Amino acid sequence: MVDDGPLEWLALARGTLDRVALNRRDDDWLDAAWADPGTRVVVVQDGRSLVTYEPSPALVLVPPGQAPDGDRWLLGEDESGTVYFGASGPLPAIEGAEPAGLRRVGALLGDRDSGLITHVVALEHWHRTHRHCPRCGAVTRVAAAGHMRVCPEDGSQHFPRVDPAVIMLVADEADRILLARGPQWPEDRRSILAGFVEPGESLEQAVAREVQEEVGLPVRDVRYLGSQPWPLPQSLMLGFTARTDGDVPLRPDPEEILDAAWYTRDELRTAIEAGDLVAPGPLSIAAQLIMRWYGGDLPKMPPF
Repeated sequence: MVDDGPLEWLALARGTLDRVALNRRDDDWLDAAWADPGTRVVVVQDGRSLVTYEPSPALVLVPPGQAPDGDRWLLGEDESGTVYFGASGPLPAIEGAEPAGLRRVGALLGDRDSGLITHVVALEHWHRTHRHCPRCGAVTRVAAAGHMRVCPEDGSQHFPRVDPAVIMLVADEADRILLARGPQWPEDRRSILAGFVEPGESLEQAVAREVQEEVGLPVRDVRYLGSQPWPLPQSLMLGFTARTDGDVPLRPDPEEILDAAWYTRDELRTAIEAGDLVAPGPLSIAAQLIMRWYGGDLPKMPPF
């Protein structure tokens, strides 16, 4: 049976910093924090930051004096009082470090660093793609320490976009789970179903609608298990389990699903070990939901 308890580990939901949101509009505090040589900065360029791998994966953090010029974004403060900022620009040349994106290192970094890179990648993408006011087209300016943009023409305020999406592990009465392949995926890749929440819709309604639309199944007992940000580019993934009754034929929507099938634990293990199926990596909430049902790590589990 599917365990409906909360997910205990999600790669991109492990941030440990206090975001000190009340200080985002305090220019004196922000200036003092930036002037402090103990402050640390995560530099990001096109979704990648510098990482070292010895003795263990870690973000390269630089003092403000080594950060690129331009806008900076407050990320938070740790228990020791160290303040962290993000900045976009050329990555510094540091021996032993290499650029890495969230997909590669999000599951490998420690809790603090995973939270930092998740936060800074999300902000960089938003600032890069939302520079103009949607009302009048004027170039907006950064405000609230990077967590808002303001239009200088009409005064409107604009906040980082986050798109809620549900992702659900569907099980049948025989405790098999449903895995499917999207049109853009390699032939051997399979995962659970997912989709974006529509306006005026609850999360539970979105789960039921997406399953019905994608494979033609009615579901019941929709249970929430956990969430994590997915700034690739701007989603919040909300994980659920759901049940379906009887032996209803699968009717995959050809625009969304190329094929779908039920798997027992033995069938899933055999398919992975034979190389016929590649399951999601541990960075994703999909993998955590599948492993919860499976009872542990999947065979040939990739590191990210």
